[in-house]
Amino acid sequence: MKKLISRFLGLFDLILEKSVDKKSIISLIQSLHVFSTDKNLIRLGPDGDGGYLVPNDLEGIEACFSPGVGNLSGFEKDCLTYGMKVFLADGSVNAPAGNEFDFIKKFIGPVSGNGFITLEDWIISKVGESQSDLLLQMDIEGHEYLTLINAPESLLNRFRIIVVEFHSLQKLGNGEFFSIVSSVTKKMLKNHTCVHNHPNNHVAIDNRLGIEIPPLLELTFLRNDRITQKILQKKFPHPLDSDSTNAPHISLPPIWYEK
Repeated sequence: MKKLISRFLGLFDLILEKSVDKKSIISLIQSLHVFSTDKNLIRLGPDGDGGYLVPNDLEGIEACFSPGVGNLSGFEKDCLTYGMKVFLADGSVNAPAGNEFDFIKKFIGPVSGNGFITLEDWIISKVGESQSDLLLQMDIEGHEYLTLINAPESLLNRFRIIVVEFHSLQKLGNGEFFSIVSSVTKKMLKNHTCVHNHPNNHVAIDNRLGIEIPPLLELTFLRNDRITQKILQKKFPHPLDSDSTNAPHISLPPIWYEK
């Protein structure tokens, strides 16, 4: 009975949880400010949806892991031209566009089983536990947070480059969601630096507490050992950026790159 009451009170506290203060949200945003490095950015994939900017530091990367399969595979095809193996995963489709890739019909998530597989289990099943460098491009509709939280730090360090789309950022005022995003951000930035930020214009800018927040952000990270110099980037958009959809253009709000 005590355990039941304790569990109920925990849920009750969660329901009554206060919203996050403006200062904390701004601090999180500032932690994701973009740095220009000695590695220039290039675009892999097409203009529009399915294309992303990455550092021109691709030589020697063994494989690209790309969970979340769309109608286009231009990014993954470009990875092939750089000599990478390409692995795709998505439980919602039967096959990717093109047969050049290794594909599994499973969702990537925090635990393996019932149609899901963890990032760690997937990678070990494909390239083993070698220390070769990898590239991660992840767009899994909100599952990125728990997937990354549950991924071992040693596994994330194998990724020289990480491209991830963060979803539902308009909910940063919610205490539980803020805590999750904050934990993911701290984990990502421990050994990587954010080198690009592009708002996906599929959803318009949200404004809460006077803070402009793009609900969908495409972020690129480069592992710190690949960086010899860096400075804060204060010019957006990048010349190679392209709107993701035909919806009205949105620009990255200044708070995401200016202090």
